[in-house]
Amino acid sequence: MPDLFDMHARALRRDRAARAKPELFLFERAFDDCLERIELLQRRFQRALLIGCPDPEWPNRLAAFTHEIDVRDPGPLFAAGSHGHNIIEDAWEPNEGAYDLVLAVGTLDTVNQLPLALRLINYSMRADSLLIGAISGGDTLPQLRSAMRTADAVSGGAAPHVHPRIEAGALAPLLADCGFVNPVVDVDRVPVSYPSLGRLVSDLRAMGAGNILTTRPRFVGKSPRSAATLAFAAAGDGERTVEMFEILHFAAWAPKER
Repeated sequence: MPDLFDMHARALRRDRAARAKPELFLFERAFDDCLERIELLQRRFQRALLIGCPDPEWPNRLAAFTHEIDVRDPGPLFAAGSHGHNIIEDAWEPNEGAYDLVLAVGTLDTVNQLPLALRLINYSMRADSLLIGAISGGDTLPQLRSAMRTADAVSGGAAPHVHPRIEAGALAPLLADCGFVNPVVDVDRVPVSYPSLGRLVSDLRAMGAGNILTTRPRFVGKSPRSAATLAFAAAGDGERTVEMFEILHFAAWAPKER
């Protein structure tokens, strides 16, 4: 079965965001939530793994809860900015039982084999250790999806423009299937208003969240692009259109008996 996502394109998208000023408002929202939940545990961890690090200050903030931190990011520049290393989450070779805390923010929704990625993370964790993080959920970007369907209708064909994402109800069972216990998933729906489709696309690029599907269209013609722009505007109030970002916050534990 061919890969859904292009890992080389994913790295390039994150590097492009790193070279410019990355748009961090959603990442910060997710990361802050994770830190708040960790703080509630009132537990000091020994060694943590941070997967996804678009802000070089994140390890410093996480250091309040752990003695040692390893950083991994799919983007070489984001990884280097935090003295970390690259990762493809379903294709790395972790050391068994290396971590008692794994924090994964904003990357697991763009791996080709999410179950394998979760099993590898589980393998890297000690008994009774915590996995916590956030990913984009299935109800993300409904207005963009609708606008691109309009573009496809004008072009006379259908092409994948927006990433498929896991549904909220499927994530906890998947975590359990991958060996974790006591999985919990919370949904945070974040409405953001945009003056235009172009501004939304600009924000997505600044997040490193452009289209990385292996079958993505290489070019969208002028007429389909105009149709998408008009459809996006028509979904709003005449001045701005509200787009929705769905963040799935999750937490689960490695079993006490390994």
